[in-house]
Amino acid sequence: MSTEILIIDDNADIRNIINDLIIEVGYKTRLAANYNQALNEIDKKLPDVAIIDIKLDKGDNDGLELLSHIKKKDKNIPVITITGHANVEMAIKALKAGAFEFIEKPFNQERLLNFVKRAVENINLKNKNKEFENKLFYSYELVGDSENIKDIKDQINKISISESRIFINGPTGSGKELIARKIHKQSKRQKGPFIILNGALLDIEKYELELFGEEKDNGSISYGALEKATSGILLIDEISEIPLETQSKILRVLIDQKFKRINGNHDIKVDVRIICSSSKDIKNEIEIGNFREDLYHRLNVFEINIEPLKKRVSDIPLLIEYFSKKISSIYNLKQLNININDNYLLNYEWPGNVRELRNLIERIAILSPDNSDKISNIIKESLKTPDIKDEPLKNSLSVPLKEARENFEKEYLTTQLKKFNGNISKTADFIGMERSALHRKLKGLGIKELN
Repeated sequence: MSTEILIIDDNADIRNIINDLIIEVGYKTRLAANYNQALNEIDKKLPDVAIIDIKLDKGDNDGLELLSHIKKKDKNIPVITITGHANVEMAIKALKAGAFEFIEKPFNQERLLNFVKRAVENINLKNKNKEFENKLFYSYELVGDSENIKDIKDQINKISISESRIFINGPTGSGKELIARKIHKQSKRQKGPFIILNGALLDIEKYELELFGEEKDNGSISYGALEKATSGILLIDEISEIPLETQSKILRVLIDQKFKRINGNHDIKVDVRIICSSSKDIKNEIEIGNFREDLYHRLNVFEINIEPLKKRVSDIPLLIEYFSKKISSIYNLKQLNININDNYLLNYEWPGNVRELRNLIERIAILSPDNSDKISNIIKESLKTPDIKDEPLKNSLSVPLKEARENFEKEYLTTQLKKFNGNISKTADFIGMERSALHRKLKGLGIKELN
């Protein structure tokens, strides 16, 4: 798609000169002759680059207001400011407001074109970096063969194509944002924005400002998450942290499909698909009065529940293998050789869930240990688990041989069952037993079979 430059100047001759210069080098243009026209063009569609005359028809510095307006919508857009009434103070003011360059009238045409070309290079580079970051996140897969992950993958395939609201429950670090991004990627809104509003990170007095935006006395507008997510998806993470008063206003938005900015007089129509997530037991939050039940039912058209990693032990070896390959590729390192059946990893509680596991693999990759003992030491130090290999031996020294053997078999078989998500056939194949013999052994040792 061709780069588009918005030219804002109340002098028709200058506007046309700049327009001809820019078209000649291959860029598209849009023109605005005054403040209101410019505001309309900016709100209609953000340009790739803007050239703004600082003094238009509304006031001495109304061009700077337009600069601020653009920067609030997208701080990355380069804005070149021009003026025929230049002074050092004005130049500093423009640059502080975020201007990419400042040029005086009458300007050198070659100098202006040079500024424009640099601005285009700047925005293209930022867009490429943003695209790379998005691809990097989107490139992560939802990995696992546990029943929970299989169910979630099936749910994503079914509900992505709908417009229904979704509520994702799961502990911190379990992959709630990844699930939301997968839904966005497969949805009809995939070309629209994916905006995240984290309820746990906001100042209690700024929830409504972040959601609805604000119209200020000077005429400038601060856009909220609902407008930023127009034609796309808004993920409200940790929604249970949002105050009850703001919850009631969100409910009203869902009912009316419109809202007003803070201090605004006009209704803004909503064209957003909302996904919410919570690491808290949302039904318990409703019971104790922290969350509105009517809002929950509006948001929870489809519900996705992701279990903590400690309940999906069969996914751990797959995740280790996956992150080892992925992170080695990202850092351009030699493939990591991590024992995917290491008891430290399988028996650890993983309070930080998949995120904690990924961070561990990344730490190992960066430290680049050159043998398995060093890898094992990093794992022990990072996870601070007791020495699983030595502990059973120490305990076994004080009991008769038969009891020691039973203790070992019980621990060994419990670990293997967890690894294969309770699948008796796979466990029997791995340990070299007949299926029926394994059933008898488990019953004899008092091990409850996993469902």
